[in-house]
Amino acid sequence: MKVSKIGLIGKKLTNIDSQYPVQDMLIQTGQISQFASGIYAYGHIPYLVKKNIDEIICEVLSKYGSSEISLPILQPESLWQESGRLQKYIEEGVMFRCLTDKGNFCLAPTAEEAVVSYAKSRLSSYKQLPVTFFQIGEKFRNEIRTRGFLLRGKAFDMMDAYSFGKDQNDLDIEYEEMKKAYIEIFDRLGLEAQPVGADNGSIGGSRSEEFMCMSSFGEDNILFDEKTGQAFNSELLDRPDCKEYLKEIYGIENIDNLVSKKAVELGHIFQLGDNYAKSMNATFINENGQSQNFCMGCYGIGVSRTLAMVYENSMVQDVNGKFAGVSLPINITPYLLYIIPKLDDFEKSKQAIAIYENLVSKGVSVLFDDRPDISIGAKIKDSKIVGTPYVSVFGNTLEQGTIEVENNATGEKLVIELEKFIELLIELQSNKKNNISLEDIIKNFTL
Repeated sequence: MKVSKIGLIGKKLTNIDSQYPVQDMLIQTGQISQFASGIYAYGHIPYLVKKNIDEIICEVLSKYGSSEISLPILQPESLWQESGRLQKYIEEGVMFRCLTDKGNFCLAPTAEEAVVSYAKSRLSSYKQLPVTFFQIGEKFRNEIRTRGFLLRGKAFDMMDAYSFGKDQNDLDIEYEEMKKAYIEIFDRLGLEAQPVGADNGSIGGSRSEEFMCMSSFGEDNILFDEKTGQAFNSELLDRPDCKEYLKEIYGIENIDNLVSKKAVELGHIFQLGDNYAKSMNATFINENGQSQNFCMGCYGIGVSRTLAMVYENSMVQDVNGKFAGVSLPINITPYLLYIIPKLDDFEKSKQAIAIYENLVSKGVSVLFDDRPDISIGAKIKDSKIVGTPYVSVFGNTLEQGTIEVENNATGEKLVIELEKFIELLIELQSNKKNNISLEDIIKNFTL
């Protein structure tokens, strides 16, 4: 892809937000655009990064036997009347509504109602259970206090999954499988997110855990019990029965042993039981030929905020700990290498274009900075902010038959023979999903 085509705003970065530096950089360079408070558009590269995150989520959930579906974003309010939650959401001001002469509708803040309606029309027998449906799509909530750019918005991408089972045993099995899937998903995304005890809140149900990524800019406080090793959200201390609850569920008897850490919530899993099945009359025929309510679980991942955390965790710092660039993980980045040709030298420019076109023809994802009126220095600065793991200036080394490639995360420079360069990049592309670096591939070639 040519850099002139991706809508990058080349500018000097000013007053970078110290709390959310990478997202602020994305805003300043036009890679993310704010349309209103909490409403954002994704530019070319962040959008492709999000698609790669979506792909990893889908691959893992499919591996664990979940079935991908797509539920409507615009939903009739009658669904919410059926569950009994419509008035509550209206009174709290959470729901965006669309009132028409053809009926009243809402933009989905969550999907319990829609998925129950979907499931009860096709899951009629215990022989079909348990089953888990999932989707990835936009949700809409009228957040009064939007913050952290993509971390808390009014419109956001979310993966939400729902399990339907016969009884608590089915629910326990699906819940534990989903927990394993989440651990694998966040591990593949390079995020150290761990499950911690949490309150079910307005969604209801009996048990829930949040997947928390420890971070200095987190808005949640996670409490760790030094004796048991258990962790939970500090909001559990607000429960009237918190001492009894912590002892029964987590074996924590003395809250004086608790240590607090800041974290960002990336996912949440719930045991809903039969709450929604009862309110919406969602039933199946059990082994005895009788009608019985489904036992449900609910599982969510905030894809937008996961994208934000991937970017913030990919920040490259200078010697003073300040923002210096971004280097995305190999398996998530849309482009592996940023090529900067010397356009003022006809022969070198011609050779660089030929190498770029050869890489593209071989399916290697690279960026080629074809902008004619921008200096080499400015292009090098831009190469540090688009997230490619590697950058290469195609200059004087071409005369010696070599190409110098710099690792954007470490600053390490590799000198590669021109005849091996394309072969190595092809190998890097083929191993992209495995998150194998160019340095490792070069070692393997040497061996």
